[in-house]
Amino acid sequence: MIDTTSPAARATGGATSTPELEIVPVRNHGRWIAAVASLLALVGLIGSLAKNDNLRWDVVGDYLFADLIFDGLATTLWLTAAAMVLGLALGTLIAVMRLSSSPVLYGLANAFVWVFRGTPLLVQIIFWGYAAALYKYVKIGIPFTDVTFFQAETNALLTPAIAALLALGLNEAAYASEIVRAGIQSVDPGQAEAAHSLGMRPALTMRRIVLPQAMRVIIPPMGNETINMLKMTALVSVISAHDLMSNIQDVYAQNYQVIPMLVVASIWYLALVTLLGVPQAWLERRYGRGTTRAGHASPFRRLLGGTTERLGKKNKERNR
Repeated sequence: MIDTTSPAARATGGATSTPELEIVPVRNHGRWIAAVASLLALVGLIGSLAKNDNLRWDVVGDYLFADLIFDGLATTLWLTAAAMVLGLALGTLIAVMRLSSSPVLYGLANAFVWVFRGTPLLVQIIFWGYAAALYKYVKIGIPFTDVTFFQAETNALLTPAIAALLALGLNEAAYASEIVRAGIQSVDPGQAEAAHSLGMRPALTMRRIVLPQAMRVIIPPMGNETINMLKMTALVSVISAHDLMSNIQDVYAQNYQVIPMLVVASIWYLALVTLLGVPQAWLERRYGRGTTRAGHASPFRRLLGGTTERLGKKNKERNR
């Protein structure tokens, strides 16, 4: 038999070496053109705004850190936090009621969601702000008798801040209940059945087994609801709740600098929303462990990761 193995192959024990293939990355020219065009448009917009004398940047600078603005920010922040706590607690209760087998609890929960999700938030804020026109006194006692345990004037009890809190919190509870209900229903029913087989009661099963697993589904939309709540507090300016937007309106009603004062409000809302996005991203990564995808990372992290990956590939090619 004639040996057709090449001398190089015989020297290496008969193994043939294959030429290494060079990987050529795809050139996305259209993506780079779109990116450059977008950056140029953004730079042009920022330049036109910076040079626009009608914006009155001196007025913006004078009021950006004014005491009146900080007072409004404090009211906005506590309204957002308190309304979200009230909405989440009540929404969780309503979600459990909607999943209950009791027709009474199910009907009451459905009626609550129907009313507060079906009417505009602005209408609800005005309603609570002027509730004294419907009931002059708030009374707690035994129905159909003269026995009264508590009585107070509605205007003294429902201050603008309390009325804003009730309107925001109850409205949020209707939406939070749907988010929590979707999260609970996303958990495999076998989890609850296994807990019941171990002797755990339904309330304990819901608190220790179902809700922790449902948080993976609940956190992202609830984070968006928190950011939306921060912006929706601007609506309470119609009842003069002394939030950020109310104080801004009081200022431009006197100096007539509407656009500069709206720029001040926009800067603070953007700053607060940016800060709220940090814990939201952390919670999403915390409860999304095991199913983390690239979409869960922030744009800066994705850009940094892509740059690091490209530099690593270049270093490997250079070391060969």
